[in-house]
Amino acid sequence: MNHEPTVQMPGQWSTFAPNVDFIFYFIYWMSVILFVGIIGAALYFVWKYQRKPGVKAEPTGHNLPLEVGWTVAPVFFLALLFHWGFRGYVDLTVAPANAMEIRVRARKWSWDFEYPNGAHETNNLHVPVNRPVRLVLSSDDVIHSFYVPAFRAKRDAVPGMYSMMWFQATHEGTTNFFCAEYCGAAETAARGEHGEEVFSGHFSMIGHVVVENDATFAAHLEAINGPPTINGVVATPAQWGAQLYRSSQCYTCHSVDGAPGTGPTWQHMAGHPVTLTDGTTVDVDANYIRESILNPQAKIVRGFQPVMPTYRGSLNDRQIDALIAYMQSLQ
Repeated sequence: MNHEPTVQMPGQWSTFAPNVDFIFYFIYWMSVILFVGIIGAALYFVWKYQRKPGVKAEPTGHNLPLEVGWTVAPVFFLALLFHWGFRGYVDLTVAPANAMEIRVRARKWSWDFEYPNGAHETNNLHVPVNRPVRLVLSSDDVIHSFYVPAFRAKRDAVPGMYSMMWFQATHEGTTNFFCAEYCGAAETAARGEHGEEVFSGHFSMIGHVVVENDATFAAHLEAINGPPTINGVVATPAQWGAQLYRSSQCYTCHSVDGAPGTGPTWQHMAGHPVTLTDGTTVDVDANYIRESILNPQAKIVRGFQPVMPTYRGSLNDRQIDALIAYMQSLQ
C-alpha cells in the first residue's frame, strides 16, 4: 500500500484504496493504449492511402470479421470492469459487524460528528487506525456529500433519510475531507479574526480526518466535551465560547463587531431588547439565547430569515453556557 500521493491520486489511506486505484489505473492505461493505437493507425492510413496521381479511389466494402471483432471484443472488457466495480461497490457498502458507528450531520455550512460516547465535534473527525468505522449520514437542509479522497470514500447526505459509508484507515496522520455536492453560499460576508471579510458556503465545508492510535483517540474523546487549555491554563467560559464561535461555524452568520450578516450581530446583543418578526419585543437574556440555539425558529429577530439550523444534540449544556458567556462579554 502506497501512502504517498502520486501525480493523479492522493496516498492510499484505507483498506480498499488499492482496489479502487487498480481499477482506475487499468481504465487509464487501457485508454492510453487505445488512444495511441487508434490515432496511430489513423495517421498511418492517412499517409499510406493518400491521394496519388492517376489512382482512382474505390469503396472498400464491408469486412464482416473485422466489424464483429471490434464489436464483440469490448464486451469482455466491460464484463470484467463490471465484475471488478460491483465487487468494489459491495466492499464499500457493507460495513463489518464490529465497525464503530459515528453519526454525521451536515448543515449549511459545516459537519457535526457525534461519537459513541455522545461527544460532538465540528469539521474535525477523529478515528482510530486499523479499526473499521461506520458513518451514518444525514442532512438538516439540502443535499451534501461527504468525500475523503485519501480513503477513496464518498457518500451523499440527503435530507429526510440516512445513508451509510464505512472505511478502515491504515495510516496515522491528518487528511482532508470535502463536501462534493454544491450546497449554496451565504449572501453576506462575516468578519474573520482580523477583521477581514469571510464568505462561507459550499467551499467552506472542508475539514480534517485525524487518524490516531487507540490510546490517543480515547483521550481525545474524553477531552472534547470539556473546556480547552490555553497556554497551560483552563479557559474561562467566555474564552471557551470564543473558541466555539469559530469551531461551530457561528461566525458564518453572526458577526461580533456589528457588521451585517445572515443573522443578527452578537455585538451589544446580550442584555438588550430585540424586536421579533411578529412585532413583539424580548430581552436577549440567557434563556432567549439558549432557546435560539436549540430551537432557532421559535423567536426570529425582525429583518432576518428563518435559516438557522438547530444545534440540539450538537452542543452540550456546558458548551451552550460558554457561548452565552461569550455573547455577554461582547458589550
